[in-house]
Amino acid sequence: MNAQDKHIKHDAASQPLQPIPQEAFDWYDEYAHGLIDRREFLARLSGLAIVGMNLTLLTNALLPEYAQAEQISFNDPDILASYETFDSPNGHGEGRGYLVTPNPLPSHAPVVLVIHENRGLNPYIKDVARRAAKRGFITFAPDALYPLGGYPGNDDKGREMQKSLDQAKIEQDFIAAAQHLKKHANSNGQLGAVGFCFGGYVVNMLAATLGEELDAGVPFYGTPPEKTLRQQIKAPLQFHFASLDKRVNATWPDYEKDLDNMQAKYHAYLYQKVNHGFHNDSTARYAEAEAERAWQRTVDFFDAHLRT
Repeated sequence: MNAQDKHIKHDAASQPLQPIPQEAFDWYDEYAHGLIDRREFLARLSGLAIVGMNLTLLTNALLPEYAQAEQISFNDPDILASYETFDSPNGHGEGRGYLVTPNPLPSHAPVVLVIHENRGLNPYIKDVARRAAKRGFITFAPDALYPLGGYPGNDDKGREMQKSLDQAKIEQDFIAAAQHLKKHANSNGQLGAVGFCFGGYVVNMLAATLGEELDAGVPFYGTPPEKTLRQQIKAPLQFHFASLDKRVNATWPDYEKDLDNMQAKYHAYLYQKVNHGFHNDSTARYAEAEAERAWQRTVDFFDAHLRT
């Protein structure tokens, strides 16, 4: 991905330079995606000489701090939050997710599936589901770790658990969750999906698998679906990328070419000088201005495509 990309809008950077070296963010990305283990990650961090920041402070800055990141309380009077199970005959048999609805519940409202990263339904993703419900969407956030008891409260353990599961069955669980949500008694029949990292991949996969069943998809820094499935994409898509995210960005040109060849409807945004995970407000990768801009674009996109 470079400045010559025709179909991607480049946003100007608005964040000041971070005191944390870029290498640390890159290593965290490798660690979070299983390319290096925790011991190697901490060993690399310990080799950095950072004035005024020791290893403990640096590690705490990079790892999630969910308690400080909540934007919408589960007690917010404008929403109702609960848990709901659904059948997944081609996946793990049964799935479970976090259901959040506007309060009062509209008789006909668009529905949005919110898809987590590679570590289960953590508090950040649940908060995103509440944010979407606050904006008038019936929202459902499945937990891929439900077959193993659900998100364990720890991202390291969550990553291990998700890695141990059959990926094909996980994908079938999300397909089943999307179809379950679309049939919600108060749904207007219009289904959207938004996902982050692994969840971004799942949005791409859903677009390529569900065809016309999906009405709009928003992948945040997600990798493409299988090449053989891409011709089935029917839904309009809105992509969000971080300019410093070399790993995911390297997958875009081939995907972009296929989307163009099939005349798919999409918009892509590239946010300058921010890292993979910039929307996640629980770590130092968070870029507030870019995250808020991307989220408003997401809501506007869903409003345009799901409220018909």
